[in-house]
Amino acid sequence: MHISRVQLVNYRNFERANAVFNKGVNTIIGENGSGKTNLFRAIRLLLDADQLRWAYRLDETDFYRGLKNWRGHWIVISLEFSEVSQDEAIQALFLHGAGAIEGAAVGRATYNLIFRPSTAIRSKLGELEQGDQAGLAELLKGLTTDDYETVLTGKSTADFTDPGVYTALVGDFDEVRFPKELNPPEIGGPIPRALSVTKEICFTFVQALRDVVSEFQGQRTNPLLTLLRSKSGEVDPVALEPITEKVKDLNAAIEGLPDVGEIRADIRQTIRDAAGETYAPANLAVRSAVPAEAERLFQSLRLFVGETEDDYEGAIHELSLGGANLIYLTLKLLEFKYQKAKQACANFLLIEEPEAHIHTHIQKTLFDRLTYTDTQVIYSTHSTQISEVSNVENVNILARNGARCEVYQPATGLNASDIRNIQRYLDAVRSNLLFAKSVILVEGDAEEILVPALVKEVLGVSLDELGISLINIRSTGFENVAVLFHDDRIRKRCAIVTDLDACFFDTTPNAADSKQLAKQKVKAINSAAAGVARQARLNLFKVDNPWLSTHFAQCTFEVEFVRTGNVEVAVDSLGAVYVDPEMIQTATEELRSADPGRFGRRILAMANYAGKGWLAIQLAKRVTARSRIPSYLLEAIFTAHRPLSRAVLANMIDYRLKRHNDPALLPPNVAAEIRVHTGQYQRGEIDTPALLTALAPVLPGDVIIEILGYT
Repeated sequence: MHISRVQLVNYRNFERANAVFNKGVNTIIGENGSGKTNLFRAIRLLLDADQLRWAYRLDETDFYRGLKNWRGHWIVISLEFSEVSQDEAIQALFLHGAGAIEGAAVGRATYNLIFRPSTAIRSKLGELEQGDQAGLAELLKGLTTDDYETVLTGKSTADFTDPGVYTALVGDFDEVRFPKELNPPEIGGPIPRALSVTKEICFTFVQALRDVVSEFQGQRTNPLLTLLRSKSGEVDPVALEPITEKVKDLNAAIEGLPDVGEIRADIRQTIRDAAGETYAPANLAVRSAVPAEAERLFQSLRLFVGETEDDYEGAIHELSLGGANLIYLTLKLLEFKYQKAKQACANFLLIEEPEAHIHTHIQKTLFDRLTYTDTQVIYSTHSTQISEVSNVENVNILARNGARCEVYQPATGLNASDIRNIQRYLDAVRSNLLFAKSVILVEGDAEEILVPALVKEVLGVSLDELGISLINIRSTGFENVAVLFHDDRIRKRCAIVTDLDACFFDTTPNAADSKQLAKQKVKAINSAAAGVARQARLNLFKVDNPWLSTHFAQCTFEVEFVRTGNVEVAVDSLGAVYVDPEMIQTATEELRSADPGRFGRRILAMANYAGKGWLAIQLAKRVTARSRIPSYLLEAIFTAHRPLSRAVLANMIDYRLKRHNDPALLPPNVAAEIRVHTGQYQRGEIDTPALLTALAPVLPGDVIIEILGYT
């Protein structure tokens, strides 16, 4: 039996979400604040025996924070199980209350937590006349969570994440139309509290490893004590008796030491001298605190671990953070093994962000090895190393969309070939695209190295600050990865950036051409033809997909970089490419010429001679705020990153103003006026067209003017 689906409605930062899981190992990834912990907590409310009591103590802070008014709304947490165990106990439970199908045995089942207004409140809502907003407001005004009830149901048939279904079950607050049926059959039948799924399954939760040392110090949270307690119940009392007798003898021997007796007598006498016989304690003893009871003996045990080969074994607080986390995780996994050995009907292991402070090789090894038989494992992680080795079919991506968090399944609707291609591409670097707010796909090392440097130096912000992952596909097979971005899969913007490789010099065949030139012309013609075909293919691929956009360099990236206005950056890098002064002089003249045939062939010759990646590194070292970003790249960046926040744009403008340090071009009073307009824009007092109108005359040709055209 395994969890196949989790539906969340109006729970914390989820308005409505649908997470899909498979047998075996599943991965949940997402940025900070995207709801990973809340998703785990929702599952635990239904399956974790330690959390079940909190299912009956939900409060207003558990409602989706985007609701205008939580009063009257429902929280729904729905689990779906597939391949339900044929075990008699679990079948009896699901046939009684949670089975989703009729028949001799249950194969699929639902188990729901519904937090809703009490029967009396729902009855009053159903009695309201349609459109009676005043009556609704009056009824909801004094509502508190004390007027709510928690019910656990099974055999539900409703898709709770469907807005239409929710309105039919709960009511339409805008139209003031509420159902008369107080317990619609679609939500399933109630499960008595005496029947519990938690008693029939093995469930272990390993929390995020944030402060391991404090966990080991707590009596309730110490995983070592949990293991020892579970074992102590299996130890024969007769076997313990010789140990406890030895402890008693040890304590008696300590108490019988002459010095101990003398100190006890001195303490008693000093108290009598200070407070008198009336107020002195009747009895006083100095005894050993070594416990004789098995439970307390176990509590006195501590782990000592040696991380190095010098035979030193230290306490947990002496270990490295990664070492302590690894020990904690190990003990929790052992706890799970002990529980699993009890032959439960199903086994669930939830692990929250196990990668903290742990070496990347250990992360991947842990993930590879945590594949227990008949166990569903669900990870949450920020680790690109773990996401690299995760099966993309078993991944749920959590993302923030304003105040709302959404869940995406990247493999939905893809065939086996598409999935294999994606899995092959998602190495530790490119799996970053699963975590990003938006993505730019490029075809080579030059773009991967130089574009981030250009953005940082020219705009004063990094791609990371914009939430953009720039992913090097290392080919022109963009479709293999871009297929992820779709309404059915990852609903994030993806900009594809590639070259048309158009000819920039005369390619007309000439009998006088040298063999090398003739070969270059043929290669240029073929590349241009391939570029046109690629453009047609990619434009067709993105049709009717609002999440994809395509952006094309007219020639190659290096040629466009120089043509855009970065000649001197290229000239300045010549010394890192060539040694011969004459070659440098010739190359300088060619780069500074206005002829694309000359400067284009020279920059490509430099790339071929030094390597595109090496040349990009040299160029990146030399870009400044006065460098220029090619227009097709700006278009890609600000198509992928939408909408551009007013605060970020204001910061870019301020950064650009600080780089205009020539008073003859930008007098101080003009700069002050621009800052006034920018402040108005940031406060929402003027819109983008008004800001553009104000800036265009005083910052002609500046990159900010071009950016404003994309917002």
